[in-house]
Formats: sequence, C-alpha cells, structure tokens
Amino acid sequence: MKNLTKLFLFAALTFVGLSTANAQDKNNPWAISIGVNAVDTYPVYPPDNRPLTGGFPDEYFNVRDHWNILPSVSTLYVGRYVGAGFAFGVRGSINKIDQMGDLPVDDLAYYSVDGMFSYSFRDALFGEGGWFDPYLGGGGGYVFIGDMPSHGTLNGTVGIKFWLSDNINLDVSSTYKHAMMPGTYYTRHMQHVVGIGFAFGGTDTDGDGIYDDEDECPETPGLPEFNGCPDTDGDGIKDSEDACPEVAGLPEFNGCPDTDGDGIPDNEDACPDVAGPAATNGCPDADGDGVIDSEDECPNEAGPASNNGCPFADADGDGVADKDDDCPNVAGPASNNGCPEVDASVLEVLNGEAGRILFDTDKATIRTSSYETLARIASIVKEYPTASFEVEGHADSRASNAYNMDLSERRAQSVVDYLTSKEGVNASQLSIKAYGEEQPIAPNTTAAGMQLNRRVKLTLE
Repeated sequence: MKNLTKLFLFAALTFVGLSTANAQDKNNPWAISIGVNAVDTYPVYPPDNRPLTGGFPDEYFNVRDHWNILPSVSTLYVGRYVGAGFAFGVRGSINKIDQMGDLPVDDLAYYSVDGMFSYSFRDALFGEGGWFDPYLGGGGGYVFIGDMPSHGTLNGTVGIKFWLSDNINLDVSSTYKHAMMPGTYYTRHMQHVVGIGFAFGGTDTDGDGIYDDEDECPETPGLPEFNGCPDTDGDGIKDSEDACPEVAGLPEFNGCPDTDGDGIPDNEDACPDVAGPAATNGCPDADGDGVIDSEDECPNEAGPASNNGCPFADADGDGVADKDDDCPNVAGPASNNGCPEVDASVLEVLNGEAGRILFDTDKATIRTSSYETLARIASIVKEYPTASFEVEGHADSRASNAYNMDLSERRAQSVVDYLTSKEGVNASQLSIKAYGEEQPIAPNTTAAGMQLNRRVKLTLE
C-alpha cells in the first residue's frame, strides 16, 4: 500500500512538470510497461445477502479493506501498435491474495497472463498527438490463484495513459476479469494497474523528432511543417524548393531576396543593391542607352555601347556622327552620308555665275574679269564635296563645227584647270563635256548673241 501511494505521487508530480507529448503509434510501435497491480474481488464477489452483480462497483475504491497489493514491481506489459489507434499486448502479473471479498485468506499466490486488444481515443477525441490518452481494451487470459483450479478469463479494460514525454507515459487502468470455468464465479475480480510505460522502435536518423517513415528528408534535420525537410534561411520555403536556401527571400522569387526592390531577385540581378530595369539585368541606366551606369562613360547622355555609352561627335550637328559623315563640318542629310545635296536652286546660282565667265573670240583664255566669278563658283562647289559636276563648254557658230567642238572643249578645260589649280576644288568633282555650237542660247547673228553662246555651264553628273 505504501509503495502504491508513492507511485501515484511520483506520477502526479511528473505529470505536472511535463508538457504535451507523443504516444505509442506507427513511429514508436513497440511498448513496454512495468508497474504495480492490485487485485480486488469485492465489487464482483457475491455474498449471500447481495445479488450476483456483487453490488458492482460497490466500494470500488476501498483500497484498505479489499485491495490485494504486492508491494513491489508486479506487472509487465509488452505490446505493439497495429494501426488506426489499435494495439495488441500481453500482460503478466503476480500478486499475493490475503482478502477475497470480505473474507481473509491465507496469502494465496496469484499469477495471470492476459492478452488484450486496445483502442486509443486520443486522436479521435483531441486530434493527433497530445498527452491525454484514454483507451478501452478487451481480450482474455488465464489465472492461477493458490490451490484453486486455474481457469481462463474474459477481460474488459478501461484505462488512461498520460504521456510525459515523446516515449514515456503513466498508465492507469482497471480490468474486469470474468471467470470462464463453472463453479469459479468467486474468482471473478478487478485488477487495477499503475505503471510506467515506454514506447520505442521508431527510427529518426537525422534526430529532428520526425521519424523516418514520415520524414521526407530523413538524413537532414528539418521541421514538422515541411515533413522533416529543412528551411535553412527560415523564410517559410523549404530548401528543396528554395532557389536561395541560405538567404531569406520571398515566395514570388522562389525564396530569393530582392534587396533593391526592383522586381528582380538578387540571384538574377547584376546589381542587387541598386534598383535597375530588367533590360539591363537589374542595373541602373540613367540615360536609357542600354549601357549600365557603372560601365557608361557618359551616364547622363545616351550613347552606343561601342563608344562606351557616349554619343559620337557630330561637329556640324546634322545628326550624322562624324565617323559616318562624309562632310563632318557641313550639315547634310543622312541619305547623302551627312553631306549637303545640290538642288535646283544651287544649280541656278552656279549657272548664273558661270554665265559671267567670258572668253575672247576664237580663244579659250579666261578673261581676268571673270576670276571673281570663278572664285564664287569654287566656294559653292566646295560646299558639296561629294557632288560631281560636269563643266560644259559651248561656242558660237563661227568657224566649222569641228573647230568649235575643239574650242568649246578647251574652254571647259580652262575653267576646270583654274578651279582646281587656283581655287583648290577637288579635281575628282569636275569633268568636262564639249558641245561646240550645238546648244546656242542666243542667235548667232549679232555680236551680243555670239558672246552669250561663248560660255560654260555646270550640271550634276
């Protein structure tokens, strides 16, 4: 009796000091329990003055007057979890009977072996896990009491396990054992057990508290919410699905951070600490020229990558870079490689000037009065360095046509020679064409008309 009281006190103190725990289940399928048992025949022993029910459960807790207790470890249970809350186990017990009902007896030896199927209500009532584990059991056994005939029993059990840790429980139960042999009704009895149980057999290779059969990462410590897989950076994304498992990040970036908040995760961002567009891999490009600022020699002025992000020089401001401009100092359209184009108005000016170039009769020598005119013509031609001009030579009708053809050619050549040698015009821009007397612009019947026909003219080739 004293030992039983101590065991109850120990269990109560331990229960108060510990928190929620696991239980015997598929992870810890094996269980063993040792404890103290008490045999009580009074609530089911029928004296003559009571019905066959024995007044059950009359004086059920009358420990002092009716319980038979062997003050030592007197019961051993071994069981295995079957599944879905069911377990099967075998219990062996010894005791010494000195009270049977109200009758004293002479310390009868008591031995029993019982097999029991039990069902735990813990998960059904409270959800998976928890420290409070009520159960019901049923089965049969065999009893030996002193010199009385040994016999089988049909058993029913009510019990509660209090889980004190992952693997340790306090087990309190009461079992009614119904004698199955005729004439042995007096051996019907209650057996009460208080024991300490141990659940074992589960394998947890990585020691994370999640057994291998439920652990998706059995060799790496992990978390219950990820079925035993780790989340090293603690960002709520398990490492196997985390593109950046060592650094906390965001779900939208598969667990990678976006330090600069530019919408590009750091693992894809060439400049993770400075916001920039996706087009430049997350690096800033202030002038939008496609060259990131750190590599742009002109970060605030757009320019091509081939020129380190700086614009090419355009001295004449015509929009054609000097490197592509055939006339870098004279504005012109890109269609003419940056050079000005000769239009009708320019030709009109040229030929107005050319009309003032005068030649003496039957000579190809330019009069000195025409030198200023040739200088003006040269300045105009130089404005169009890519243009090619044809200098036409013409004559009046005096002399033969063959002679006039030769004369007009020499006059055209005189103009070309003067423009190239005296005025510095590029010779490649000029060519000559002789027309003789074939294209008069005035009648050859007067001296004035013939003077007009002795002329040169510039046209575009």
